[in-house]
Amino acid sequence: MSERLETAAVLGAGVMGSALAAHLAGAGVRVHLLDIVPPDLKDDEKKDPKARTRFASSGLEKALKAKPAAFYDPDAARLVTPGNLDDHLERLRECDLVIEAVTERLDIKQALFTKIVPFLRKDVMLASNTSGLSIAGMSAVLPPDLQKRFVVMHFFNPVRYMRLMEVVPGPKTEPAIVERATRIGEKLGKGVVFGKDTTNFIANRVGMYALMTTIEVMEKMDLSFEEVDKIAGKPMGRPSSAAFGTADVVGLDTFVHVAKNCYDSLVKDEERQVFKSPAWLDAMVKAGHLGRKAGGGFFKKVGNDILVLDRKTGEYRPQAKVRFDSLGATKGVEDPGERLKTLLSGSDKAAQFAWTVTSRTLAYTARRMGEIADDVVNIDRAMRWGFNWDQGPFEAWDSLGVEETVARMKKDGLDVPKWVTDMLASGRKTFYAGTEADKTQYDVPTKKAVVIRRGDKHLSLAALKEDKKRVVAENMGASLVDLGDGVLCFEAHTKLNTIDGDITAMLSQAVTEAEKNYDALVLGNDGEHFGAGANLMLVYMAAQQKAWDQIDQAVRELQDVLQRVKYARVPVVAAPFGYTFGGGCETVMACDAVQAYAETYIGLVEVGVGVIPAGGGCLRMVQRWTGDVAEVSSVDLLPLVGQASLNIAMAKVGTGAEDARKLRYILPTDGVSLNRDRLLYEAKQRALGLARSGYRPPLPRLIRAAGIDMARTIGMNVWGMVEGGWASKHDALIASKIAYVICGGDVAPNTMLTEQRYLELEREAFVSLCGEEKTQKRIESMLTTNKPLRN
Repeated sequence: MSERLETAAVLGAGVMGSALAAHLAGAGVRVHLLDIVPPDLKDDEKKDPKARTRFASSGLEKALKAKPAAFYDPDAARLVTPGNLDDHLERLRECDLVIEAVTERLDIKQALFTKIVPFLRKDVMLASNTSGLSIAGMSAVLPPDLQKRFVVMHFFNPVRYMRLMEVVPGPKTEPAIVERATRIGEKLGKGVVFGKDTTNFIANRVGMYALMTTIEVMEKMDLSFEEVDKIAGKPMGRPSSAAFGTADVVGLDTFVHVAKNCYDSLVKDEERQVFKSPAWLDAMVKAGHLGRKAGGGFFKKVGNDILVLDRKTGEYRPQAKVRFDSLGATKGVEDPGERLKTLLSGSDKAAQFAWTVTSRTLAYTARRMGEIADDVVNIDRAMRWGFNWDQGPFEAWDSLGVEETVARMKKDGLDVPKWVTDMLASGRKTFYAGTEADKTQYDVPTKKAVVIRRGDKHLSLAALKEDKKRVVAENMGASLVDLGDGVLCFEAHTKLNTIDGDITAMLSQAVTEAEKNYDALVLGNDGEHFGAGANLMLVYMAAQQKAWDQIDQAVRELQDVLQRVKYARVPVVAAPFGYTFGGGCETVMACDAVQAYAETYIGLVEVGVGVIPAGGGCLRMVQRWTGDVAEVSSVDLLPLVGQASLNIAMAKVGTGAEDARKLRYILPTDGVSLNRDRLLYEAKQRALGLARSGYRPPLPRLIRAAGIDMARTIGMNVWGMVEGGWASKHDALIASKIAYVICGGDVAPNTMLTEQRYLELEREAFVSLCGEEKTQKRIESMLTTNKPLRN
């Protein structure tokens, strides 16, 4: 059986099918995207290949236009070949993997399988993306040998961004196929969980129960949609879209369909009635209030306002202010478990609502053990990765205290399954125990603690640091951790990993330590983001006190340490992910190489707070856009320095690692990891590769400056934007300073400048802008509202 995934077919070019094709192409897989021949073709179209393939071609076009983007890089669409299910079935003989993503009807899927069987290779893996239909029913029409190679690979929408993939075997699926599906899912960057052949598998079964219970409790407590979403979002450890906002994103028609599938299929479920949608919800769907895709659902955007549907009148109205003491108590509580515990300890209506929904969901999920999955880990991961919960049900239960919570549940009359009380009676008080390196779960079948295995390519700094010998040095802002094999890791751990004095001091120490005792240095961390730039509060306070020397010194220290990173005697590799803004971006650009997570949002965004990049960002942009041509005096630098200036002046952010390549924050030679768990491991391997292949640090080079005349030309274009009302005078001031720095200052064209001169220009411009009242207002706005101010 082929272990390589080079060519795949996706059958069905709807929203999910086209997104699956885009994601596979993004991983470098050639894809045949096939759909039916349009049934309404005119006589002159029936022999037209383009007309016959219209559905698949249209699906590909929609994927290219999708927002959020379905492709990592639109250029990858060249790997997708549209076709139809009548004329192009021969293409299936090329495929290592065939995934069906057609309408969720058993008869349609069975008919499709019967049609394609003669064209499938003897070693192909056949998969279904069904969200919950019977696997045994689907596979019944397949030949016995193909039933062994049939498996469900249930991706979540949007495919690129949702981490979860549920793998569910059929009654005759071979274990080797389950393993192969897992490897493919991990290659595609997915977190894989293992479910069973039950209605809606794991995530949708638990998630739909939680949402439908939310509706039931809301009605009993007479709460409004906006009140529920204020409670059922961050305070309860759920995504900011909460309950009804999530339903609007998913689509109310889809939401009701999944609930109906539960109600119709789960005839023996003790809480089957929960899944029956109320009449007013069915009426919303019938009236076309389907959510964002239809312009409005529970919420509707009108201008800059978000209106809410009034359940009693059926009309949209302004949202009322939602105030509950228990909600107020959760503000500022960062830990999701502590935040939920704080909410549930209240006595007001919000706390009562949260407790009722939470307790019922926890008890219901526990009763599903063995039915939808065999362990707590798979269920918790499914809810974190598929519904973006901060904690899975059993993780949240541990945070609340299992023993105390069970007592309260029983007092409320909830049915707590025997396996939970048996666990408590055995003396084990939590579902999870142990440290990060050797964490165990309570295994229900054996009633014993079982170690949770971590993948060989999953490097966890938290786990490594439990061995104190691996912590080489640390301060309040950062740590140095020994990754093994001669590689040192610099780990930032300030809030959002913003840069301050502790960060720069430890980074400098990291270079010294790596040069002395290690073969390579990696910059990475286990947080939510690589780094959100400078500590704005420190800059703002210094500016308010007119401590210009203090600001100058802080910038100088950052420049100096990043130049040390650039010219270190050992290779330095950055492993960025998530927010990589401002100083975080400058840090990445100073490294020899980058291994970026695919979902890295990186850019020089300093203009948003009224300053310019001053940690070498302007310098690196000049180097990356002019490159070797800067040494050729006949080359016109205006288009190149113009693009470098534009990146900075427009605060352009790469919407993913592939997009960042085009902006040159990441270079074509840098690597991209689709799987977040493997990022640090793969960065380590890249660093070792450089170290073991005769690494030599780069030599500083002179840069041919564009000169003051070109800076003035760019400035004139900016002033035209001011005159046209597209930019403010303060925008123009910032842009003129960017152009001045990028072009090398007040020098003649073709003057050869050192890197240090560019750094001096950056620092001078940064400090001068900090003295501007309007810049200070921009910083203040970002600190207080987290929104940029245009002034």
